[in-house]
Amino acid sequence: MAAELVEAMNMVKSFRVLDLQTLLSSVGRSKSGLKQDLVSRALRLVQGECSPELLREIRQLYESRFPKKAARAAVAAAAVPVGLGVGGSRTGYHSPPSPSPNSSSSSSSSSSSSSSLRSGARSQVGSYLNGLDKPPQSRQAAGSVKLASLPFYQTLEVLLPPTELVPQNSEKLQDTPCVFELSKAQVERIRNSRELDTGLKSIQVVLRLCYADTSGVQEDQYPPNIAIKVNHSYCHVPGYYPSNKPGVEPRRPCRPINITSYLSTATNRLVVTWGNYGKRYCVALDLVQVLTSEELFAMMKRFSVKSPEQCREIIQDKLRYDPDSEIATTGLRVSLMCPLVKMRLAVPCRALTCAHLQCFDGVFFLQMNEKKPTWTCPVCDKPASFELLIIDGLLWELLKETEDVEEIEYLADGSWRPIREEKVRDRDRERSNTPEYPVMQIGSPEVNGHSPAHSSGSQGGAGGPGAVVDLTQDSSTEEEEESEGDSEESDERPAPKRGRYAYDKDLVTAY
Repeated sequence: MAAELVEAMNMVKSFRVLDLQTLLSSVGRSKSGLKQDLVSRALRLVQGECSPELLREIRQLYESRFPKKAARAAVAAAAVPVGLGVGGSRTGYHSPPSPSPNSSSSSSSSSSSSSSLRSGARSQVGSYLNGLDKPPQSRQAAGSVKLASLPFYQTLEVLLPPTELVPQNSEKLQDTPCVFELSKAQVERIRNSRELDTGLKSIQVVLRLCYADTSGVQEDQYPPNIAIKVNHSYCHVPGYYPSNKPGVEPRRPCRPINITSYLSTATNRLVVTWGNYGKRYCVALDLVQVLTSEELFAMMKRFSVKSPEQCREIIQDKLRYDPDSEIATTGLRVSLMCPLVKMRLAVPCRALTCAHLQCFDGVFFLQMNEKKPTWTCPVCDKPASFELLIIDGLLWELLKETEDVEEIEYLADGSWRPIREEKVRDRDRERSNTPEYPVMQIGSPEVNGHSPAHSSGSQGGAGGPGAVVDLTQDSSTEEEEESEGDSEESDERPAPKRGRYAYDKDLVTAY
């Protein structure tokens, strides 16, 4: 084991930056930083958590970078002693033959044996992991294609490295088969894993598709007319997102496809149906552990909290006086409301690449990306991957100290002050500057210089402020003249005339 550890450390030291990032992201570690930081981080990982899966990942990366050296190492390993027998005698060790007159035959036999060893080493390097058959000439293993690491999918083992989907004919619809097996240990590992939901295990076998591009890390991308068939059953492929914009075609949420429930303990046959429209694609199979947003948040609290002292240094650096600048910034305002859900922040979070101090809620951000992964900062719309997320320790403490403050201002010395009092003062100032207009009373006799209508119950013919006007009275001049007469004449006034119908003219019932 010590020899394997030393060998793995030497392999890590020869890795490039991309290889180091791939190794660290496969075990859920941060892949940001300079090369020397990545090397030291990977070496600490090998020394502290040396597992067979980690050694297999390191060896695979090394073989993809130095295939010739790996072949020579396999040849050298085939010639070393197998072990020691009882009493110190070596078993399985064949000493080189002694020189004989028939040197030509011996040299030819040795050359043939060495060539057979080299061919065996090449077949060992070129074969797939986990009992996968060597692909035919039409399918090429795209070893230099690197898939992007997914925060919610932690890679445990690589069952099939990225392999290019090569068309077999000129048809638009192509079928690419693949045969693989699961070991007993892998089957037991899947079976004994916890359930995320009914019938959904946390350890899964997932299929990933991407562009066959070696220029950088590739995101998951489905080819057109995609269909996955495993052991005579078609797998569920995520549907299209509906598009509300006119002229914009709907797109698929490109995620790993879970094929665990379709697998058997025996040999599995996978057929990928895809549309050949000019672009090149790769397919890969991984054994992964699915993480939840709660588990990712627990990882953030352990590894991604920036201390209050570091946050104060960032504030002071942003507010440091610059003599070359014409505008001097004396303070920076930060809202304590999350721009995602318009609620008060619980866990202030932002990305290391963001230039702003404004934070968003880390719990809501992880939950939203668990449903629909975008990993975009809601403040500046720049990429904010999980590896770059940090928790602002200073703002986290301020949220615990203040309960009714919605906005604060950072000062040049790293301190802060709430701006709640200024808002209240501005609101009171606005109220004091608002002119007060008199309230007009409808029943007042002074309104517009006119007197209100006379009430039938008023004294002296003048209506008071609360006078009631009877709108059912007739406004004819004859009735007004009669109402101005003496009371005796009003008592002797005959009954009102009736028309053709048996009801009074002034009392009309409305239906």
